[in-house]
Amino acid sequence: MQDERNNDINETAITGVTGPITGWLDGHTILVGLLANPIRHSVSPTMHNNAFAKLGLNGLYLCFEVEGDRLEGAVKAIRTLGMRGANVSMPNKKAIIPYLDKLDKTAEMCGAVNTVVNDHGVLTGYTTDGIGWVNSLKEDGQEVAGKVITLAGAGGAAIPVAVSSALAGAAEIRIFNIHDRNWEPAKEKVALINQETDCRCSLNAMEDKEAFKKSIAESDIYCDATGVGMPPLDDLSLVEDPSWLHEDMVVSDTVYQPRETKLMKIAKKAGVKHIYNGLGMVVGQGAASFKLWTGKEMPVDYISKIVDEA
Repeated sequence: MQDERNNDINETAITGVTGPITGWLDGHTILVGLLANPIRHSVSPTMHNNAFAKLGLNGLYLCFEVEGDRLEGAVKAIRTLGMRGANVSMPNKKAIIPYLDKLDKTAEMCGAVNTVVNDHGVLTGYTTDGIGWVNSLKEDGQEVAGKVITLAGAGGAAIPVAVSSALAGAAEIRIFNIHDRNWEPAKEKVALINQETDCRCSLNAMEDKEAFKKSIAESDIYCDATGVGMPPLDDLSLVEDPSWLHEDMVVSDTVYQPRETKLMKIAKKAGVKHIYNGLGMVVGQGAASFKLWTGKEMPVDYISKIVDEA
């Protein structure tokens, strides 16, 4: 529930605005932002400011380069300045949690926050990365409910995908990862998913290539949530051959630069019908945050084109 000062973001209509916000910010403008470092590369301001403008909402999204001992003060400023909320990115996704009043279930299970909503001075942390991925598939008619998913990776992108998929009704999630620093934390998340949802979740060694290959062949969805496929690893893929894939499955890469990864090229050769890069996840997580702040649906098709060009 929003207080009166925040209602402006839902009620203010600017007729005929279709481009970036220019020239009409005023004393009623509602502020949201991004707390991260580094931050200059972010497409979030482009995404949200164009969404505000397209829908005629009196809002503004700014970037704030914050980390470490400055984070607590930045969170206090959300309350003090009456901001509607903020996005949170590295290295603040875990560090911000002690300064918030509560977490939603997804953020609690992930142990990380990427969205903060301010309601009457009460700050709630959410994680929209995973539901952004789930919703980006749903936009194209692909559901995770009841599906078997093989998920490569156990880091910052993979865990929200696993948690949100489990909460959305996935039947089974098989996570594959190397024995790195993410292995032990991932074991805890797998146990939590099995405890809190009806989804069967397992953690498997990526080093066992035959098990990885067999799992993909048995799956409805394969998602690569690692950094393989983006520079400087853009000529690599964990899936080595088109024969690993089948045409009726979904193949999703969380990498969005380049737009067509090595995995996606291999999936095309395999005749896979539903192939996605990470752009849908980026816009999807932003759309989920946008709805939490405004109560309105982001114009996803419109914003996707703008972000793709940006």
